[in-house]
Amino acid sequence: MSHQLTISIIDDDDSVRQALGSLVRSLGFAAALFGSAEQFIEAGAVAASAVVVTDVQMPGMTGVDLQDRLRREGHAVPMIFITAFPEEALRKRAFAAGACCFLGKPFDGDIMIRCIESALSPDTSIY
Repeated sequence: MSHQLTISIIDDDDSVRQALGSLVRSLGFAAALFGSAEQFIEAGAVAASAVVVTDVQMPGMTGVDLQDRLRREGHAVPMIFITAFPEEALRKRAFAAGACCFLGKPFDGDIMIRCIESALSPDTSIY
């Protein structure tokens, strides 16, 4: 029995979550969808996640705050950031903590596919 990799998607916008979930499933991965970073943490989903795709700006814990927490707790899960407000300071902070990609919304699905492929390979950080 083969094990399907899980991509966790965290975004407070339901339409973005659903669209990314469909994209991830079309690539043959399982998609775990969360409306907030807190839901992701409460579900204990980090251990099952091969990659985390997270919005930067969300009510409560931001995507970058989530990354900081996961790194402090010793989790090295690859992270892809998406945002409608691509601020350079946040981009630098995310990459300094090991982000694979940092994409401004809207983004092309092919770019997200390349980011996921990159996150799953040993050589990361392409966007």
